[in-house]
Amino acid sequence: MNAEEKDLQINPVVPENVIHNTKVCLYSLFSSSFSGPPLLTLHQTITDIRSLTSSIFGIAAGILGLESYSGFIFYLLGSSIVSVLMVFFLAGGKPQNYFRSASEIWTTEVFSGSSLSSFILTWTLFFGLLRA
Repeated sequence: MNAEEKDLQINPVVPENVIHNTKVCLYSLFSSSFSGPPLLTLHQTITDIRSLTSSIFGIAAGILGLESYSGFIFYLLGSSIVSVLMVFFLAGGKPQNYFRSASEIWTTEVFSGSSLSSFILTWTLFFGLLRA
């Protein structure tokens, strides 16, 4: 076993294979002098928050009986409120320190991924359960 294989067994994360989405990128993963949250943890946290809150917004929209555009406006308003809360609580009021652009915290996982589909799924489920 050569030195490179041994090093990969000890440290299995290869810097070239890590997906980075913020300014801190690989530096936060491999430097002990960085004091912020690790990149992958931060991105996963945003994804988890978006998925959970979109399902909650879907349940609320279904219970309220919202239809058509009013349901999607409800989702957008709720996502905006969640984004404001993430700016202050997750990024400490300074999202530019953790993201490539300040707008990234507002747009990550709002329309892509599973957030919008989770909202629609729970919205139609609860709307159907309560209106049937």
